[in-house]
Amino acid sequence: MPFTIGLDYGTNSARALVVDCTNGREIGTAVVDYPSGNQGILLNPADHHLARQCPADYVFALEQATLLALEAARKAEPAFTADQVIGIGMDGTGSSPIPVDARNIPLANDPRFAKNPNAQCWLWKDHTSIPEAAAITATARKLRPQYMAKIGGTYSSEWFWAKVWHCLKVDPEVFAAAYSWVELSDFVPAVLAGVTDPAKIQRGVCMAGHKALYAEDWGGLPDEEFLSALDPALAGLRGRLYDKAHDASAIAGHLCAAWAEKLGLPVGIPIAIGEMDVHYGAIGCGVDEGTLVKVIGTSTCDCAVVSADKTVADIPGICGIVKGAILPGYFGVEAGQSAVGDIFKWFVEGVLEDATLHGPLTTEAAALKPGQSGLLALDWNNGNRTILVDQLLTGLLLGQTLYTSRAEIYRALVEGTAYGARAIVDRIREYGVPVERIVCSGGIAEKNPLLMQIYADVTGCEMRLSRSAQSCALGSAIGAAVIAGAHADFKTAQAAMTGLKDISYKPIPENQAIYQQLYTLYRELHDSFGGIAKSADLGHVMKDLLALKAQQSH
Repeated sequence: MPFTIGLDYGTNSARALVVDCTNGREIGTAVVDYPSGNQGILLNPADHHLARQCPADYVFALEQATLLALEAARKAEPAFTADQVIGIGMDGTGSSPIPVDARNIPLANDPRFAKNPNAQCWLWKDHTSIPEAAAITATARKLRPQYMAKIGGTYSSEWFWAKVWHCLKVDPEVFAAAYSWVELSDFVPAVLAGVTDPAKIQRGVCMAGHKALYAEDWGGLPDEEFLSALDPALAGLRGRLYDKAHDASAIAGHLCAAWAEKLGLPVGIPIAIGEMDVHYGAIGCGVDEGTLVKVIGTSTCDCAVVSADKTVADIPGICGIVKGAILPGYFGVEAGQSAVGDIFKWFVEGVLEDATLHGPLTTEAAALKPGQSGLLALDWNNGNRTILVDQLLTGLLLGQTLYTSRAEIYRALVEGTAYGARAIVDRIREYGVPVERIVCSGGIAEKNPLLMQIYADVTGCEMRLSRSAQSCALGSAIGAAVIAGAHADFKTAQAAMTGLKDISYKPIPENQAIYQQLYTLYRELHDSFGGIAKSADLGHVMKDLLALKAQQSH
């Protein structure tokens, strides 16, 4: 009976999952928190845009989580042995690039740079490179409009080139010391395979295409002429990165002897190409054409696929259309919200300073009717990823009175994220990407029925739950099962290893009617503060909210 291991690197922790390739049974799992910083994140109180991570934490979590998951598997199923593991897959956050030396060792491991945040991994949620992202967008629109067309028209400060360029500007010593830069989801497979030359790392097209402007249409990474127009040093770096990026049908490497001994696994088992967490999560949710997958966590990422035999229109405001980014043979379409769970965490744990209130506030908020609070929130506490692609936008809560309660605020924040989710669904549908059903995964989707029902009411779509509560790790394990030969292809592997829970959240017509009115008001605020509407009359919004509040309070 073959098993694979899926590794899922999130924002605060890493997870390992031992999966039965024949049917997707999850027989062992473990989660290890990153030990450094604030819940695994290196922060700077003077700059809320900065978010870094210690690369040593990734190696620590790799060993600890895998060993603990294997131990849990043996306890759950005494007949299981590590010799039955035939492959390993891995997913990670992105864009989370790591500066490395010529031996593929992170610069943060060098005593000279150990305490320098610029030598650490630049975590996906680091937005210090907003000016660089804007300059890349402006330059590409002028010189290489095709680059922008495939990524929604705007380059983000969350992405590779903006972060690397910002490092060059603020810390040329670190930039000069970095032989290359490696995405987290490429770094961990390389570590497992014992790759000590950055040029020999098998890079995934998922990160390359969505975050680094890679496309076979123009020969891979952006050309040196374009990069020189930004800064000649970036053009000089290009040759030390990679020429080819691969989809999930490729093998990233084979487990080296050193790591096989550490983990107690067979030497030489194949390692799957790394993908972004939610892209493998989409595979773990059974993504197919017509299915939108939402993995709801600290942020939310939305993924869909369209057959590569078809033509996909360029979609303004999304995170990219990349061939092979999710499933081989399909275009991967990505969008998302920069903060969802982080917004609830900010309010409950940051403002109210009581982490135990998530449950009670959800219960209190569930007793309210749509519109009853008179509140309306914009979900931009960490900027807007889709569809405005503007990290200089901030959150807004409108409609408070002297009697507004914390439960009303909590519900309004949940509703605000639902409106942002609908804006994404409407946008990709508008450009011909089919959305016939929505499958959700992630801790919030699992634990918060109120949020799921609100999302169904706001979007007008039935919301289903992935059978696996760990869909990202499961997707990584599926990738490993395919490249190890347990299944002939991803379609067969998904049919055997994924499924949906019986739980379904269907739109409630009377709630839909109220939320349609609220969403109309949300879009007025969205377009006005987002810069789409160059002039706006918002004088009616507060009064409309009060009218809805009076109507729903009876």
